[in-house]
Amino acid sequence: MSKNLVVLSGAGVSADSGLSTFRDSGGLWEGYNIEEVATIEGWYRNKEKVLDFYNKRRAQSSQAKPNPAHYAIADLENAYDVTVITQNVDDLHEKAGSKNVVHLHGMLRQARSEKNPDLVIEIGANPIKLGDKAPDGSQLRPNVVWFGEAVPMIETAFEIVNRAEIFIVVGTSLAVYPAAGLVNYVHEEAPKYIVDPSTPDLYLDDGWTHIQENAATGLPELAETLLSNH
Repeated sequence: MSKNLVVLSGAGVSADSGLSTFRDSGGLWEGYNIEEVATIEGWYRNKEKVLDFYNKRRAQSSQAKPNPAHYAIADLENAYDVTVITQNVDDLHEKAGSKNVVHLHGMLRQARSEKNPDLVIEIGANPIKLGDKAPDGSQLRPNVVWFGEAVPMIETAFEIVNRAEIFIVVGTSLAVYPAAGLVNYVHEEAPKYIVDPSTPDLYLDDGWTHIQENAATGLPELAETLLSNH
């Protein structure tokens, strides 16, 4: 029986596909202030601005291609029972072939009712305009979890991580909660790896192997090792 291997991925994985990360630019994301476009307060202050921001991100994401890190994670399915828990709102893991992906922070290719978070529709690369309505008659908004909002999939993620027999963190500095707290649910005896060029914000004990490479370089190396050891 295949071992459970869980990957927690962050923005650094998508950065190698040309999608920018907001933490790299002093609180600005593609020239936008995070407070204005990634909070519920920003939404109610200026919905058009928020929609414009995510329409641009959606168009950009739809053109992006998976990089070697995404493909390496998908390749691990040849030997392991792999679940990807991602903080990313793009679908590059799916494009690379990963079959079991949990999106903690939602997906750009989806829209939802501003009143009912469970009323979600697929929109692909299409823009959301002011006046576009959900089936319940309320304004459509991006199906993205903004700062300060609840993370609906976090309990599911805790359960998945708790079953992990191998755990990999890639492309995240472990600064954003509650996702960063997932590392506390890994069993002590499970091999744990972090692939990131920087030192994580969160203290990790000696049970971790730190591969100080970017995702597109370090993840294929780690995957090759895990596949050859299988």
